[in-house]
Amino acid sequence: MRPVSDRLKLRAVAAVACLVLGIGLLGGATAGALLTGDDGASSARGSYRAAAELWHGIPVNRLFPRTLKGDGAGPGGADRTWTRIAVAPSSGCAHAFDPLLYKALRPAGCLRLLRATYTDATQSDVTTVGLMFTKADASAMRALHDRFARQGLAARRDLLPRAYAAPGTDAAHFGDAQRASWVVDVLTDVPVVAYAVTGFADGRTVTDPEPAADAMKPGSTTAPAQAGLGHTARGVADLIEQGLRKAVKQPTERPS
Repeated sequence: MRPVSDRLKLRAVAAVACLVLGIGLLGGATAGALLTGDDGASSARGSYRAAAELWHGIPVNRLFPRTLKGDGAGPGGADRTWTRIAVAPSSGCAHAFDPLLYKALRPAGCLRLLRATYTDATQSDVTTVGLMFTKADASAMRALHDRFARQGLAARRDLLPRAYAAPGTDAAHFGDAQRASWVVDVLTDVPVVAYAVTGFADGRTVTDPEPAADAMKPGSTTAPAQAGLGHTARGVADLIEQGLRKAVKQPTERPS
């Protein structure tokens, strides 16, 4: 039988060996994560890239549903419904924005632009909503978002998105001069710039377009405000953005 002191020495040696082995395993696991990129930041980057490529295979009815139901989206919290009347072919971005807005968005890089046009239940207004998928990473999108907020670019009347005036629809005469209210949202959780621009379905010219945030203010007496077009632009944009985020989280979900 070994003396007590020898047994203690053996136990000490075994404990040290286990400690060294454990550290080695932890170090190996960490090194493996670094080598394979399997960490939280890498996963987030992967998700961001996946969102940028979403436009490739997602059904149009998921991004631009045939009907949008805006509960409480109208003036005074009224419910609103919009029906899709046209979907534009996917395209580049050069002709979808006023020149200065295109210049402001250019740093993000245009990967693809998807657009659709809706009309309200009374067919009195028309709204084009668009999703500009960018080449930017999360840092670049945050920088662009901050610039738009800091400089008030989304509210400038010389930086408007353009309508998709589909022939043979209520939006056939929806041109630059018919734009009444709009929103431009630089998203930061996905590499997308979303926008909506709305006007009157009868093709009347609007000489004083107003950003949705102003047209939605209580007491505003402008034509866009009185017609609820600010609420329409904001409501349609919000619903499309919600659908986009859902599609990013559940890319394989089948359309209903």
